[in-house]
Amino acid sequence: MSQTIIGLNDAKAVKRYSGNLAVDVGRKGYFTRKFMGKGNVPTKPIWQLTDLEADAGEQITYDLSMQLNMQPIEGDRELHGKEEALVFYTDLVYIDQMRGGADCGGRMTRKRTLHDLRQVARARSTDWWARVFDEVIFMYLSGSRGSNSEFVFPTTYSGFANNTLTTPDTNHIVYGGVATAKANLASTDTMSTLPIDRAVAYAEMMGGGGPAYSEIPQIQKCNIDGEELFLCIMDPYQAFNLRRNTTTNDWADIQKAIATAVGRESMFLKGGMGIWNGVVLHKHQNCIRFTDYGALGATGATRALFLGLQAGAMAFGSSGQDLRFGWHEEGRDNDNRVVITTHTIWGFKKVTFNGNDFGVMAIDTAATKP
Repeated sequence: MSQTIIGLNDAKAVKRYSGNLAVDVGRKGYFTRKFMGKGNVPTKPIWQLTDLEADAGEQITYDLSMQLNMQPIEGDRELHGKEEALVFYTDLVYIDQMRGGADCGGRMTRKRTLHDLRQVARARSTDWWARVFDEVIFMYLSGSRGSNSEFVFPTTYSGFANNTLTTPDTNHIVYGGVATAKANLASTDTMSTLPIDRAVAYAEMMGGGGPAYSEIPQIQKCNIDGEELFLCIMDPYQAFNLRRNTTTNDWADIQKAIATAVGRESMFLKGGMGIWNGVVLHKHQNCIRFTDYGALGATGATRALFLGLQAGAMAFGSSGQDLRFGWHEEGRDNDNRVVITTHTIWGFKKVTFNGNDFGVMAIDTAATKP
């Protein structure tokens, strides 16, 4: 009986597995699955830019047009010479290559197992790439590597593709409890509805409300089936504190709000803990953690992310979904061992204009294992 064998680097296998890997990573990644959109107009916190998928280059530049603020001319007074200039702020994101690989072992290893090692390599590569994407996005949106010990990136990591990690500016960070800065955050300044309310108030006053905020672009809410909402992602310890700092009836109302919300079946709301003050609440273990807050520099803290539209920009350097990831199979040691490597060209950064973060605010609270 004849047998169909797809050997190393067979074109059918390369195309099939690279395309499937791209689809799987997109479905498995936390941000790529729930909170990423593409197109000329941002619709979600992560904005996927497609300019480099068809054209050569290593960076994409994008602009923000500021609102007009001139006082209107009344009556027949002359307008000539008093028109307000259009103001644009510019930001850019670079792309570079990332690679990973899986060693499938020698002939005898493959002979002894019933597993399809090509399939196993794809599954493990999917998990790894989804993890890499999520960790990179959390680090960039937070503006810090933090102290998370479970990351694949070392604590000394400072970014890639010439996209620097930028710490939150003073207008885009709030603290838990009565704290006003990193140095005076106490262990009792944990997550509650208070810093979430602060973030909402600050976001709504940006772009107006006096000189302090007039030149700061306003954080825009995400439109979910006609309902305008912010997003807050906190870690499980912060979620524990939020529930403990909220009365039973309040917590029931928070959960009820998401159960009855318009668009509750969308990925944006699905899996959320609830809605508070127009903010969808989610939790994820990759929120950036710190160990050096407080007066003595020994208080554990976590940075929750308060997000609106266009908080981060992501770009790929390959055209189309199926070609986003490369798949290469190589025989080593006289073809005794099979090594499968994968790669992609991409970039990510937090969007900043004129020295200010654009669609993201940090919520820093004390957070330790309960």
